[in-house]
Amino acid sequence: MIDLYYWPTPNGHKITIFCEEAGVPYQIHAVNIQQGDQFKADFLKISPNNRMPAIVDSEPADKSAPLSVFESGAILVYLAEKTGKFLPKDLHGRFEALQWLFWQMGGLGPMAGQNHHFALYAPEKLPYAIDRYVRETSRLYAVMDRRLADRSFLAGEYSIADMAAYPWTVPWERQGQKLDDYPNLKRWWHAMHERPAVKKAYEIGMSYRSNRQNTDPSVAKILFGQSADTVRRTG
Repeated sequence: MIDLYYWPTPNGHKITIFCEEAGVPYQIHAVNIQQGDQFKADFLKISPNNRMPAIVDSEPADKSAPLSVFESGAILVYLAEKTGKFLPKDLHGRFEALQWLFWQMGGLGPMAGQNHHFALYAPEKLPYAIDRYVRETSRLYAVMDRRLADRSFLAGEYSIADMAAYPWTVPWERQGQKLDDYPNLKRWWHAMHERPAVKKAYEIGMSYRSNRQNTDPSVAKILFGQSADTVRRTG
């Protein structure tokens, strides 16, 4: 059994997609990031960066004590290795998948996240920042579109790289993008969208959604008002 510490964000969706695809038994523990659950002491023991998702595997492969993993990319690699699914075992295939996973972790996710922040949540609309991140998001979409021109999925076969990238393209309209501008990505996007496990993951997420908006000042203070002092206080 995997204990999944979760909230329905793009990074949270990655892990429910994997578990649904691989048939991994898991139990969700909601971490309501709008209420500050990510700063609770028990959660920080398994996720010291005060970010979700995180997991605890009560039955790791080496039969040792329960193992905790934080960071969505690391969790995907861990679960892929544990189950033997969605990460090729041959050297070339493995690194095809891993490099596109890390591309998402280092590029698509952070850039789209800044896109969301400055376009939707920042109290002051800064045209330079909005334009900067909308453009960078478009560049990354174009990289994906070119990559998908001659293959069905990012690493050829369906893998954790696709599970990582898809949730960050779901809000494409909010990111100032048009799928029609990226025909190969659009084909991939619809193929991902129609996968039963992906549908199930998003259905699960709906039951945890909050009616509170990130623009609510009390929510924004929790999500966007943290600093080194926050780490010191909660540590």
